[in-house]
Amino acid sequence: MILLILFLLVIIVCLLYRTMDKAYERQIAAYQNKLLKNQVDEVHNMYLTMRGWRHDYHNHMQSVKAYLAMDSLDEARAYLDRLEQDLDDIDLLFHTGNINADAILNSKISLAIRKGIQVDYKATVPKELAVSDIDLCVVIGNLIDNAVEACEEVEPQHQFIRLYIGILRRQLYISVSNATGEAVRKLDEEYITTKRGNHGHGLKRINNIVNKYDGYINRKNEPGVFVTEIMLPI
Repeated sequence: MILLILFLLVIIVCLLYRTMDKAYERQIAAYQNKLLKNQVDEVHNMYLTMRGWRHDYHNHMQSVKAYLAMDSLDEARAYLDRLEQDLDDIDLLFHTGNINADAILNSKISLAIRKGIQVDYKATVPKELAVSDIDLCVVIGNLIDNAVEACEEVEPQHQFIRLYIGILRRQLYISVSNATGEAVRKLDEEYITTKRGNHGHGLKRINNIVNKYDGYINRKNEPGVFVTEIMLPI
């Protein structure tokens, strides 16, 4: 009888582990799908921008051809001069000094703005860092993804993201503040563990990288505002 009970207990434990494994696999799959969707959205955003440039280029060429067809060389030259000035005025959102930081920031922030979120930003990043390019992009990307995800849970008129990156005490200081609708009293490992889905995975990835470089991370939650501060070695 005892052997039978033990046998049944073993079966139950195995079934529980199998159920947990499947649940974890579904969670990971959902997270990966979310990342893929974000990447698709970012590529789509870049595509729309490039398509706009192509459309404008076509119109400009038609105007120049019209001037040339009428032998209006002075007008064609003046038009090209104005076009050159307009192109000089076109600028990316970020010129931090670090190419990889520029790439991830321009991609993520431009998408957030396209979603209608109010974004205030200022960033300066050294060209050379102790942190690898990949790790830096993972930290920045997850911070902004989490901020956008939190904003999407509140009313549009209350959505905002504030981003600051600079040098503080000879370290790279990153601060992201965003609107939030959740009230959290305790911001520790328990909070991260209980954040299921994409947000929880993003928090863990950020923590792992900060710990990898013996950096510093601080999270604060105030009414309607969630703040993350990170310091990493230069």
